[in-house]
Amino acid sequence: MRLDKFLKVSRVIKRRTVANEAADNGRISVNGKVVKPSYEVKVGDIVEIKFGDKVSKFEILVIPKTQGKNLEEVIKII
Repeated sequence: MRLDKFLKVSRVIKRRTVANEAADNGRISVNGKVVKPSYEVKVGDIVEIKFGDKVSKFEILVIPKTQGKNLEEVIKII
């Protein structure tokens, strides 16, 4: 699944356009590398998102098929 879609479906970021902008501006890295919105996420990836002074870091536990899962089932905050 694409990074921008994963962030929206997992409800880490509310809108896919916001996820796209964050990735395009270099504020999202996966496994220590800055990535584009089209990056294909995998279980076990460590994602770091920077919004201003705040940094969110988490590990992907499951790739959800739909938007129905709880956030705690999908990611583990590091």
